[in-house]
Amino acid sequence: MPATKKQLSKFESEDSERKFWATTDSTELIDWKSGVSRKFPNLKPTLRTISLRLPVYMIEDLKVMANKRDVPYQSLLKVFLADRLDQERRRL
Repeated sequence: MPATKKQLSKFESEDSERKFWATTDSTELIDWKSGVSRKFPNLKPTLRTISLRLPVYMIEDLKVMANKRDVPYQSLLKVFLADRLDQERRRL
């Protein structure tokens, strides 16, 4: 968690805290230079449905491979695509 530029004092009441945050820009209280980049690998990514036209033989081959791995063929396709995207990112 990034360090704050100045420490906040304790509020006298919930109302005083509410008034403070209503008039204060919280981004001015954060030391952005001390921030650390984080990854959240367990978050589920936002999904978008697409339409993809593939030759029948590719779909059949994919279904056979997926069946051998006991996974849905669309899931296997996502794994293959993710692996290839990772390879391409590293190459660049």
